[in-house]
Amino acid sequence: MSTGKTLLALLLSSLLPASAAFAAANNSTLVYCSEASPESFNPQIASSGPTFVASSQTLYNRLVEFRTSDNLPVPSLATAWEISPDGKTYTFTLRKGVKLNSNKEFKPTRDFNADDVVFSVMRQKDPKNPYHNVSQATYEYFNDVGLDKLITDVKKIDDNHVQFTLSEPNAAFLADWGMDFASILSAEYADAMLKAGTPEKVDTAPIGTGPYALQEYKVDSLIRYIANPNYWNGEVPTKHLIFSITPNVQTRMAKLQKNECQIIPAPAPVQFEAIKSDKNLELHTVDGLNVGYLAFNTTKKPFDNVLVRQALNYAVDKQAIINAVFMGSGTIAKSPIPPAMLGYDKTLNDRSYNPAKAKALLKQAGLEKGFDTDLWSMPVQRPYNPNSRRIAEMIQHDWAKVGVNAKIVTFEWGEYLAGMRKGEHSSALFGWMSDNGDPDNFADTLLGCGSIKSGSNVARWCDKDYDALTKKAKLTSDPAARAKLYEQAQEVFYQQAPWIPLANGKTFYATRSNVTGYSVSLNGSDFSKAKLN
Repeated sequence: MSTGKTLLALLLSSLLPASAAFAAANNSTLVYCSEASPESFNPQIASSGPTFVASSQTLYNRLVEFRTSDNLPVPSLATAWEISPDGKTYTFTLRKGVKLNSNKEFKPTRDFNADDVVFSVMRQKDPKNPYHNVSQATYEYFNDVGLDKLITDVKKIDDNHVQFTLSEPNAAFLADWGMDFASILSAEYADAMLKAGTPEKVDTAPIGTGPYALQEYKVDSLIRYIANPNYWNGEVPTKHLIFSITPNVQTRMAKLQKNECQIIPAPAPVQFEAIKSDKNLELHTVDGLNVGYLAFNTTKKPFDNVLVRQALNYAVDKQAIINAVFMGSGTIAKSPIPPAMLGYDKTLNDRSYNPAKAKALLKQAGLEKGFDTDLWSMPVQRPYNPNSRRIAEMIQHDWAKVGVNAKIVTFEWGEYLAGMRKGEHSSALFGWMSDNGDPDNFADTLLGCGSIKSGSNVARWCDKDYDALTKKAKLTSDPAARAKLYEQAQEVFYQQAPWIPLANGKTFYATRSNVTGYSVSLNGSDFSKAKLN
């Protein structure tokens, strides 16, 4: 057990009495079998999907959320916004009457207001903020999307208005405030915990405006929530929500079948038929904004040679991977931008499976006899990569046909991520799921020169032409003009081949047939309307 997890559990135990094992679900209790324990209950300092589901999507809200029909930002804690003619000043009007949750140590004396927004921003931005280094925070997402440099000022106009000043126009700025890291925390709670000498409780015993409040956390076992009786977005129909932490996909399925949980994320494709054939279960699918890929470390030989990268693109039978691994849950990817997103180039070429062409390019690169390399395989399942080991084995087999001997290696997920950020890999399977519905979240975050330092550009590829196009697109507010710039950037990506784009996967989840109201979208998992019938 990690020190962080132990501290998290001890702090919550000091606030709440230990509870007995949860009873079988009834109409007032819903059990969700989550994939992993949360890193924290503060989404500002986290980076994993299971953490966001357990924190930002359950306990908090953001200034905006995303409309499911087109993924565009719409009001949430902010009811409206004005943008200055030069695109550098955003003034948000905040929702009135929003109640914050409470716990045994803190009862709010006021409603949500602009102070909460300013605190939530400045904790992440300002190194001198007393909370900036609490919990050894790094604010990975805030920095990755460039808000640390983009925001020059944020100030309270009055209780119901807050104003951001930017260093330059940014077409993705509004959408950024619907991302998990942009969850709004309580400034009043932060002040109280700082005075009490326990600032870490802001991250471990959270106070938010969301549909649920945290009751109890047992490390690697369960999380208990209770409905917010004053939720601003309508009555929460299920009073008790329980996360049963279940990392194993087969165990999650068994619990669903036994009604020990009523919702499971990410069932394996091989389980789909069993779910469909059981009248007590339902399989749900959502078109995902994601991409799975193999990234070459372009700073390491021989992957610094574009001919080698092009060759190994030709050497992989992507359709075979889709057929064998995705089993109807994905389609071939050819771009870093998902097909349903602004700027996706439908006419972009792809390198179809052609071992002869691969061998010719390797010969041209002076590697006619092939070479040895490592191939990192993810230890987790994702919609864009439901079985990383199997995909790695298929790539290994394909590369062997052109003389490339790949050794498959893997690590614990945290170590895997840390190693890629440091550039320890030669080639690695990875992927990305949209945080905000904007193409910048893929094009620049995953492949921009500035993203090498932050670690999200795991190919460590920096192309000045590509970078200039994506930077210009970020400054362009007209959607048609932005789309053309991204199309040009994708052509550079195709020619330079820093990745092998593999798949765009669909998002699947399964429920008991008597569950209604639960949904999954770009906003994440929404439990606020979920109930058992």
